[in-house]
Amino acid sequence: MTLNLNSSIDASCDPKRLSPLTLAFIGDSVFDLLVREMLVCEANRPANRLHNLAVERVCAAAQANAARRLWDGGYLTEEEISVLKRGRNAHTNHLPKNASEQDYHLATGLEALFGYLYLSGEIERLRDLFRLICSF
Repeated sequence: MTLNLNSSIDASCDPKRLSPLTLAFIGDSVFDLLVREMLVCEANRPANRLHNLAVERVCAAAQANAARRLWDGGYLTEEEISVLKRGRNAHTNHLPKNASEQDYHLATGLEALFGYLYLSGEIERLRDLFRLICSF
């Protein structure tokens, strides 16, 4: 059984009015939850192994690679590209130790896109994009 992501808690939340970093804040959690769900459903593994596998898929380099492949592959709509660009171009005051600046910004764009789709109630589209990412 999976968590029902078919509606947001507060339907009055308009993601079009939120900053890209706010969208990335929620999108980071949504992406992480989808990765964890996928790993748990694949196989019953020790928690430490699950954690290590999740970290590999949620790191900035992996997310940036996924964003590039979605964008370059023509899988995104114009609206989705716009959200991704807004997230990519957002000014952050933080860079992780193990990521390039370019990867970090592109990963933030992907997280913003996932946050936007989640808050827009576009759960099936969100899952479709996640399935594509997993197939790369």
